[in-house]
Amino acid sequence: MYEKPILGLSFFTLSLVSIEQRKAFPISVEQIIKPKEDKAKKIIEKPKASKNESQEGTIKKKGGRPKGSKTKDKKEVILTPDFLRIRRLVQDLLKKISNFLPLTYLVLDGYFGNNKAVVMARQVGLHLICKMRHDSALYVPYENPDPTRKSRRKYGEKINYSFIPERFFKETNIKDDIRTDIYQAQLLHKEYCQALNVVILVRTNMKTLTRTHAVLFSTDLNLSHEKLIDYYSLRFQIEFNYRDAKQFWGLEDFMNVGKTAVTNAANLAFFMVNVSQILLIDFRKFNPDFSITDLKALFRGYKYVEETIKLLPVKPDPV
Repeated sequence: MYEKPILGLSFFTLSLVSIEQRKAFPISVEQIIKPKEDKAKKIIEKPKASKNESQEGTIKKKGGRPKGSKTKDKKEVILTPDFLRIRRLVQDLLKKISNFLPLTYLVLDGYFGNNKAVVMARQVGLHLICKMRHDSALYVPYENPDPTRKSRRKYGEKINYSFIPERFFKETNIKDDIRTDIYQAQLLHKEYCQALNVVILVRTNMKTLTRTHAVLFSTDLNLSHEKLIDYYSLRFQIEFNYRDAKQFWGLEDFMNVGKTAVTNAANLAFFMVNVSQILLIDFRKFNPDFSITDLKALFRGYKYVEETIKLLPVKPDPV
């Protein structure tokens, strides 16, 4: 709309998601500050070589693996600042609540769907549930390895998302002319350190016959497809926390600028999200439509009454 970058704030939120209540409770909020780019650095482009020079300078490389190269351990990865932040927050949370609330799964969005996230989750003792790129190269494990060969074959046929093998089919359902076919299998990816529990959701529009698919995965090989889909979909409850924090508790319009003040303002907004969710439980027993707006109006009314009583010449007896 403005045709120019607009300064804003970015936060990472770690939340506990209740499977029974179908709600997310923010636990820790941290501001993400991206490093500033060095404007003094300039990109120096090399002059393009002519066609004859480029042909003379090119040396054909031999195919296959370079001689003397060793197999790299895919579990030994260098974590980026994003993953280091998540690992630190999760470790702090586990220290606080592991004695009375054991956790099993760490759910992240598709941005973190890579091997580093798998390694990071296993380092803190949790199973990862995440989303993978729709064009990820997945392979069926090779089923008939030759025991006489020193180097055994590991990867079998590659998954073709247009023709997924029927043996992986689990169930189908139709809603609003959209048919959803669900497939589940233990598959391999050449960039990942372990086998993955993969669920593929194929959606087909019955009228236009257009077809799309999504790929979810977990490091827990025994997790059913129903729970994997359900747990990943519950991650969206965090978006409702952000909506409430912005709309009702000042996350969108606080005026702080200092690092500590911004941290306090953001955490206070999400703290009030948790407080309001707890208070609403009692009110909704008698009125299911009781909202946060009603809650704020109720306590504002209490405040007005208290301030009005203070103005009276003689303080009345408490009611």
